[in-house]
Amino acid sequence: MAWGVWGRARGGPVGALTLTALAEGIWANQGQTPGRSSIGPQPEHGLEPEVEPKSAAAVPTVGGETCSLPSRTELAPEGPYQNPQSSWEEGALADLAVYTAACLEEAGFAGTQATALTLSSALEARGQHLEDQVHALVRGLLAQVPSLAEGRPRRAALRVLSALALEHAREVVWALLPSSLPPDRAAAELWRSLSRNPRVNGQVLVQLLWALKDEAGPELEALAATRALGEMLTVSGCVGATRGFYPHLLLVLVTRLHRLAQRVHSPDALKVWGPSHRGPPHSHASCAVEALKALLTGDGGRMVVTCMEQAGGWRRLVGAHTHLEGVLLLASAMVAHADHHLRGLFGNLLPWLRSPDDTQRLTAMAFFTGLLQSRPTARLLREEVILERLRAWQGDPEPTVRWLGLLGLGHLALSHGKVRHVSTLLPTLLGALGEGDARLVEAALGALRRLLLRPRAPVRLLSTELGQRLPRLLDDARDSVRASAFGLLGTLVRRGQGGLRVGLRRPLRKLVLQSLIPLLLRLQDPSRDAAESSEWTLARCDQALRWGLLEDMVTVAHYDSPDALSRICHCLVQQYPSHVPSFLSQSQGYLRSPQYRLRWAAAVLLGFLVHHTSPGRVNQDLLDSLFQDLGQLQSDPEPAVVAAAHVSAGQVALLAGARAPPRSLRLLRPGLRHHTWPSRPPPVYANSPFQPRSFIGRWGSLGPG
Repeated sequence: MAWGVWGRARGGPVGALTLTALAEGIWANQGQTPGRSSIGPQPEHGLEPEVEPKSAAAVPTVGGETCSLPSRTELAPEGPYQNPQSSWEEGALADLAVYTAACLEEAGFAGTQATALTLSSALEARGQHLEDQVHALVRGLLAQVPSLAEGRPRRAALRVLSALALEHAREVVWALLPSSLPPDRAAAELWRSLSRNPRVNGQVLVQLLWALKDEAGPELEALAATRALGEMLTVSGCVGATRGFYPHLLLVLVTRLHRLAQRVHSPDALKVWGPSHRGPPHSHASCAVEALKALLTGDGGRMVVTCMEQAGGWRRLVGAHTHLEGVLLLASAMVAHADHHLRGLFGNLLPWLRSPDDTQRLTAMAFFTGLLQSRPTARLLREEVILERLRAWQGDPEPTVRWLGLLGLGHLALSHGKVRHVSTLLPTLLGALGEGDARLVEAALGALRRLLLRPRAPVRLLSTELGQRLPRLLDDARDSVRASAFGLLGTLVRRGQGGLRVGLRRPLRKLVLQSLIPLLLRLQDPSRDAAESSEWTLARCDQALRWGLLEDMVTVAHYDSPDALSRICHCLVQQYPSHVPSFLSQSQGYLRSPQYRLRWAAAVLLGFLVHHTSPGRVNQDLLDSLFQDLGQLQSDPEPAVVAAAHVSAGQVALLAGARAPPRSLRLLRPGLRHHTWPSRPPPVYANSPFQPRSFIGRWGSLGPG
């Protein structure tokens, strides 16, 4: 920095120059009369020093000392002629920040007021270059504040910054931003000092918000504004300054996280302006998350922060492929614990739903979807308008938009008064079951399940419509889809159990019987979610149809118990004899499964079903087909599958032999057709696919042996 006309070689110690003298000199050079500045708090009556314009007389300092203001002739530089006003002014402003910080060591209340007066005078004198001068002053404070002692001198310097920001908030903010990347301790202290001043913090926050929203501006400016915002919001009570634009600020921060998650790091991305970027890329996202946490916590949303931490919501928010899931979790947490902001959020995001910017639009869509869980918030729009918007999303070519629309329909299905729209909801939800994206299918299944939770749910209609769609989803290759499909079936059975008991739910009864074999075999599903969902649904079926097999089903689900499986097969064969061929055919299909545990389970289940089946219930063609498929398993790479197939093939041979007794026996006993068939020995398997899955084992313990 140039030392100007008051170079250190010419003058005494910095403290010998008072700030009031600086102000007088600037006024005298401009031909102005000193007066009160509009910047900063005005001094109390009697505290402002009396100065006379254009005087070189001694001026009293704050500490009672006097110093002489150099005359204009003494300050004139030697050499070629220069404009006196321009050279004097540039020199004074070049040194002003340094002298300001140094003199603050002597400044009390009156000295601080004189500082504000000095800054105001300097800026008014150079109004045509206002931004440059503010930047120079702020940089001077940044350089001097770290060297000031703790206590009154440092507090006085920070008050000077606040006084400057009161009238020139935009210039102060843009002067401080370059020092926020990489993080600067002095800049952080200045941001926090601005946050503590209730007269300026609102203006500064608004300027930072504009920096965040400036899509055409350099990326690093937005990143620096995010860091500065995080520093300010950590100050207790600062959130009060966001009244009026709190929802907008929250949405901007969440959208900023979306941009950071999807930002492509090019070689020139960090050469936009200011200091070079340091640290890992995720540090910026972490800063935005901390700013968001501070915003929520400061306004009483600590439970929202806790819920997000427990659900992994913050981690999802910063992920490129999971950001929208994080937004949905945040919306759900706010519905539960911060409902006083929902109306403002809902109103602010509505214009963003049609934004041409994909990042902003998708974030708004996710928030819109999540806030539909709040019934009072959903009532801000007419039901027909919301439904029309969500259905329109189903025609979007982007799968993510269709997914959000299906989630919204699921929330809509739970709201009071929406059941009359079932005829409109169902075609959309049922059509989505054929989507190729697993997220869409899961969302549709979840929405249908929520629809069933409503009073007077259309159980019969859904049972009919799902009869052709749900069974194939029970064997879907996607684990999450299978789990959701089992859950929907269990909910359907639970809601329709009264009609099942009295025979009024024929479509549902048919659907349950059609799904029994997949339910039993999927107890051994490699996906734990699918296995547990299957177990839960079987329990609902047992309760609705009064089988009395709950203990056996739980045993089969968690332990190696062929006896329990045998009792289940015996019950099914006895209660539903006409469905035995279907049970056998379905089990036969799993013999070709790519998963050896399912091939193993299907072979064992076939053996017990065949053992308990009467010979007259199956035809020879089915028995021949079973025998052939079981024979092909003799070359299976898994020895346990080979052994199980061998035992079950023996059961098929015994059943085939029981169907055709010797001709001499038929001649001696013509009534043999109605005779009780001779008993066949039960199958004995060396090992069962129904392995123990105790809770200890689920936590990774290898167990004994």
